[in-house]
Order: sequence, then structure tokens, then C-alpha cells
Amino acid sequence: MKNSKTVLIDKNPGRNSQTYGIARELGTDLDLIHQPSVGVLGNKGDSQCYMGVSEKVNTIHDSLKKRVGTNPKQLKMRLIQPEFTIATSDGIRNGTKEMRYSLIGREVTNDSVCEHLSASGVEGTIAVVACDKPPVGTLAAILEHNRPAIIMSDGSIRPGKDSETGESIDIISSYQIAGSKNEDLKERIAKEACPGYGSCGGMFTYNTMQTFIGVVGMQPLHMVSPASEDIRRIEIFPNELVDLLSNLIKKNILPRDIVTKDSIRNAIVVSMAVGGSTNVMLHAPEISRAAGYSKFSEDIMSIDEFNHLSKNVIPVVVNARPFGQYSMVDIDEKGGIQVIVKDLLDAGLLNGEVMTCTGETLSKQIDRLSPPKPDGEVIYSVENPFKPTGGLRVLGGNLSPDSSAILKLAGVEGGLENNIFVGKAKTFDGEQKLLETLDNTPEVFQNNDIVVVRYEGPVGGPGMPEMLDSTSRITTLCRERNITVALMTDGRFSGGSVGLVIGHVGPEAAIGGPIALIKEGDDITVDLNINELSCEQLNDKNIYADRFSEWKSTVEKNGGSHPSLGEVNTRLLNKMRFSAVSATYGAGMHPNRELWVNEPRISGSNRFIPENKYR
Repeated sequence: MKNSKTVLIDKNPGRNSQTYGIARELGTDLDLIHQPSVGVLGNKGDSQCYMGVSEKVNTIHDSLKKRVGTNPKQLKMRLIQPEFTIATSDGIRNGTKEMRYSLIGREVTNDSVCEHLSASGVEGTIAVVACDKPPVGTLAAILEHNRPAIIMSDGSIRPGKDSETGESIDIISSYQIAGSKNEDLKERIAKEACPGYGSCGGMFTYNTMQTFIGVVGMQPLHMVSPASEDIRRIEIFPNELVDLLSNLIKKNILPRDIVTKDSIRNAIVVSMAVGGSTNVMLHAPEISRAAGYSKFSEDIMSIDEFNHLSKNVIPVVVNARPFGQYSMVDIDEKGGIQVIVKDLLDAGLLNGEVMTCTGETLSKQIDRLSPPKPDGEVIYSVENPFKPTGGLRVLGGNLSPDSSAILKLAGVEGGLENNIFVGKAKTFDGEQKLLETLDNTPEVFQNNDIVVVRYEGPVGGPGMPEMLDSTSRITTLCRERNITVALMTDGRFSGGSVGLVIGHVGPEAAIGGPIALIKEGDDITVDLNINELSCEQLNDKNIYADRFSEWKSTVEKNGGSHPSLGEVNTRLLNKMRFSAVSATYGAGMHPNRELWVNEPRISGSNRFIPENKYR
């Protein structure tokens, strides 16, 4: 029988040269260079969200290094160097054209993690994730690769404190005073809102998705809510993660064994209960796709069921920013996300038999963690909730034939009479025109206006930018004047947005969706009794036909695309424009062409030509 050294000699020396070199540099056993590889990866970017990632990745890498080797109690695996993905900062880019790259960052992360895992043949992965799009891209790639893996949140930033009022503040506080003429106030809040480092601390998109990833089973629940600067993330969690990954490898528990129809449904229910971000309805379909469920509303949860649960079954159980008072670090002090999960399990609203990355079922993980009962100030119970109905509602109607439009009901501050809002349309072809108006002539907005922002969808933007700057300014305007101004868009929102705001309206304007046909002053109705978003004028078939004909003529005269589409000046933006699917399927660069709402083709002028099934 050949010894290990003889076996190594039999391998290709060209390939051996680098694997030997890596093992020497990392200080690991040279006899393991042909064993399955194991390693750590992290998300990086240009904001405070990512500043704590490197330290955690390196600490986990060091813990993993101590556990690989030829000793029977060690992992007999080849350790590889840490890898990092790149993404942009939502907080810095909101209100700019660069915001178009935000959702694209999810796709770029997916691609880069896929390249790393698949090309390297990684058999065990620990991922440290930050901000809100890269974690979803990371999880999607992990599900596609489908080898043992586990995720840890990098953690939230701690709230700032207003030095004059003593109140807790955060990045949303800064956005909501953007329209103020008090320059000293704006400077003070900007300097004090984001101390330290970590991802956004309220129940915005980051913490919505970290909660989702924990409940869906890919992150230990007790690792979701501690702050990025919490010492547990350096001194305790790394060794725990290595233990858990070792168990996953030993038992061959794979990501697709964990992320199933039932676990995704659990995660949706908890997202409702925490008043989560509207972005969950872009990310859940993408995660589902990667787990093998290509049609979310057919394979996981129908829109009717989603709305029934949100309206009649699942209340909001946290008093959290942006619609409440507290942040994720406050939730952590009261026992963490596991408190909410236990309460929902006890109420019979979750399936406790699903597998998790701890090697336990969800129920067993909760039993071991033994969280306290809801405190009734930060975390509420299902029996005595913070808000009586779930935080999200999906709308159909003649403006949303895709049934993709979504409202964060938990964030609505007024304007609904008997669950109905009726307003006059004020149209803007692109967010920049809206921001210019808010800056220069905010007095034009009147009570019960509904702002329509279009050509900002997955194709139109391209990239479906979120509109935290716009929604924050409108929120402040409404509070100051005691009026209601609603907003609807084929783009999307930050999890920090509040007010009567409706995103993901589809089909989008760029492909001739009804939102493109709204005229200034049209009558728009939001009816939550029947979950519809409608324009009275477009109920008239003749008006609809005339307006569509006018829109089509504009497109044809412009060489095949509407002139209000966002400029495409990079290969990445071009890729998004020509491969994006609708919000219904996650608004990403979907690999399944059969699911495309539109079928783009190239004209002589290299422009997008809509082929719209809704004509």
C-alpha cells in the first residue's frame, strides 16, 4: 500500500506546486493538500457595514486552522485562504445614480461566491455577511453549490445619541432631516448618527434578512442580534461556528437539506412578525430559486396566503425602528431573535421540525437556547402584539397586474380611511426629478397626492434603486405639514422607509407596464380591503389603448427604448438591463429565461425593445 508521500508524488506536480505553497504559507500539513478544502469568506464594501468583517473572518480562519490536521480529532481537510466579495454602500449611495448598483451587488456577490466555491471545490464554508444585499447573494451561491456551510451575521451598528436631546438616532434620522434648512442641525446629526461600525441597526433590510437567514436555518439564531462590536463575535462564536461546520461535514447536512419550502415559509412568517423590509419579497424569491424553487408564489406561498397571514394571523411583535423606538441591540438585550421565534412556535405559527445549521430542528435549537418570554416593551407577544396586523401587504389591481406591488403596512403613519387611500397622481420619470422638486419647490405637494416614480425598475433603472432619500424627505414634509403624501414606484425602498409607500409595482414602466400610462392628476386608489392598487382612468379600455399607443410611439421614435430609462454606461448595468426579471421573481439576473416577464432583443441601435405580454 502506498504511503501518503508516494500518493502525493503521483499527483500532477504543476498543481501540487501551488497547493504546497499555500499550505506552507498558511502553516498547515503538507500531507493534506489533496483533501477536500475548507475555508472562510466575508462580504466587503465601502461603508461602516463592512468594517468589522475582516477581523471576524481572520479570527474564524485562525480557529479553523487549529482544527485541521491529521489527528483523528481534527478535520482532515485542506485549509484555503479567506476570500472576500465586494459591494457598494446603500447608505452612502441613496439618492444618487450609483444606487443602481445596490441590488446588482447581490448578483455580483452571488457570482463571486459561486466562482470561489465551485471553482475551488470547497467542501466546507463559514461565511461572515454584512449589509443587506451581499448576504442574500452569498446564501444563494451557497445553496447552488450545496456543500456544508454556515453563515454568521457580522452584526449591527449601535445607535448614535443626539448630543442635545439625548435621544437615540441612526442613519434614518439623518435622512429624515435632509430637507431642513438648519445646516448646523444636519451636520450634528450626520456626525452623531453612526458611531462605531456594523450594519444598519433598526429592523431595516439588513436585520430583516439576518433574521430570515437565521429562521430559514443557515445561521445560529443566537448569532443574529448581537452588535458587530460585541465581544462574543470574536471570543465565542468563531469556535462555535467551527464546531457546527464540523458536524455538518460529518453528517453531510447540506444547505438544501436546511433551506426547504417549510423553512422558507417560517422565515416569511417571522419577517411579517418583525415588521420587516419590503425587500424581503425580492430576496425570498431569489433564495427560493437557489434552493430549487423557481416560482415563489406557486412553490412556497401564494400571494393570497401571504396577505391572509399578514392581515389576519401574524401581528407585529417588535417595537423597532423605523416604525418603533428600538434597535437590534435592544432586541439582543431582551433575549434576541430567539425570543420572537419561541413565541411564534408556542403560538403554533411556525414549523418546528425543520432542520437547521446547528444539526438540530428549529424546535430543538430553541429549547437549547431557552430564551426568556417577551418583555412587553421591546419585544411583544403574539397574544399582546405591538401592532395587530403583519407588517407587509402585496397588492394587485390594474396598476399591478403582476401582483408584485408591496406596502410596508407597519410603517404607514396615516392616510388610510377604512383601509383605503384615494389620491391624485403626481408623476416623475425617475427619482432625480422628484428629488429636484423636493429640494426646490416642496410646496407643490398637497394633501392626498400620490407621487408616482417610474422607470426605476430592474430593467428601467437599471438595477431597481431604492429611494430612502425621497421617502425620508416626504415623511418629514408630511409630519411638518400634517398631510399625507403617498408614493408608488416600480423601484424599491430601503427597510428604513416609512409612510404610505408602495414599491415593486409591476410590470415596470420600462416594458410598458400600466405605471407608465398614468397621467398627472389621475385618480389612484390603494384598497387594503381587497389588496389592490388601481387607477380609475385606466379602467376605461379606450383610454388605456390610447395611452399605450402613445407610449409605444415614444419608444419606437427613440430607437426601441423609452427616453426616460436610466443611462447604461457600464457592462454591469447593461447586463442587468438585458437579463433582469420582474420583482415577482426577485428582480435579479435570473438564469431561467422561461420566467422572464419580457423577452428583450437587440435592435440596430443596441437599445432595449419591450416585448410586453400585457399589451
